[in-house]
Amino acid sequence: MSIEFLITSLIVVASPGTGVVYTVAAGLARGTRGSVIAAIGCTIGIIPHMVAALTGIAALLHTSALAFQLLKYLGVAYLLYLAWQSLKSDGALNVESDMAPRSAWRVITSAVLVNLLNPKLSLFFLAFLPQFIAPHEASPLARMLEMSAVFMAMTFAVFALYGACAARARDHIISRPAVLAWMRRGFAAGFVVLAAKLAVTRQ
Repeated sequence: MSIEFLITSLIVVASPGTGVVYTVAAGLARGTRGSVIAAIGCTIGIIPHMVAALTGIAALLHTSALAFQLLKYLGVAYLLYLAWQSLKSDGALNVESDMAPRSAWRVITSAVLVNLLNPKLSLFFLAFLPQFIAPHEASPLARMLEMSAVFMAMTFAVFALYGACAARARDHIISRPAVLAWMRRGFAAGFVVLAAKLAVTRQ
């Protein structure tokens, strides 16, 4: 495993994106446990894109405008839905001291969808992983699987750290309704911006 791959992966994972925003929101709304669940969901949401890259399905997204546009706009619609949920008092940023188990499943399902409906991830892995495969590699597929596992572990660790930091501020937010209201608006705006960025993405 090259140091270049590890550094590049860390930069990619740590860069703010839909997964980071959702995990931080989960940490603020549901505490450390919620942020860990969201991090798990976001990590699981990466798996289909990695499989697509490894099997060549991502190349179809790159060549088929219809497939790419369909997945892209499903992602845009879901991000806008999260923005709307963020603004609701009983939505995605509902801050309570005791969340029901069903809420945990909603968190992990939403987290999976956040990454699953982002076609940029498939194209990213299609272009990213092969760059770190040596021309003389005896088993390139095994190497790509190894790198994918490391990338996923790094994703979970970094996202969980983001969420845990957000969870530490949760108690301060619960006691300040005005701060909570601005937080909801901020996350809603963040999801709208991410949706806009995804909407203008080209193959």
